[in-house]
Amino acid sequence: MIRSRKKLAGFLFCFAGISAAAFVTPANAQVDRVRQIGGKFMCMCSCNQVLTQCNHVGCTTSTAMLKELEQSVARGDSEDAMTQNFVQEFGTKVYAEPPKSGLSLVAWVLPGFYLLAGTLLVMFIISRWRSRPHLETVAIGGPSGISPADLERARQRVARETED
Repeated sequence: MIRSRKKLAGFLFCFAGISAAAFVTPANAQVDRVRQIGGKFMCMCSCNQVLTQCNHVGCTTSTAMLKELEQSVARGDSEDAMTQNFVQEFGTKVYAEPPKSGLSLVAWVLPGFYLLAGTLLVMFIISRWRSRPHLETVAIGGPSGISPADLERARQRVARETED
């Protein structure tokens, strides 16, 4: 009799633990989903921070936006529906990153294009510098075009002007 009570108590203990874990998991899943979706939006309190990371003390805007997200997740709304709801309410500035479509696609493509174009321009300029003929050292009567007579006159003039 005592043995069967211990088995029953052990069974109930295990069942209670499993059922408690089952009830906690959906709540944690909802919180994680709210954080994941909220990370795609900006807080509209003009702090320029992601919604889930707004650190203003007593920020009513982020609190209201997160509460709205929690209600949408609890209702089972799709992520697209939540996104469209925020875009209708706040405009496209609510996005933490611009969508990868339409004119916003330009914002994603241009940095890579400019990096590539700048690299090619630098490589072109360096190749042009390397292909230029090197200047020869100045030698008397060399490619500089100064005759020995002109060089001697310049030396004499410098000597006269620097005499003390």
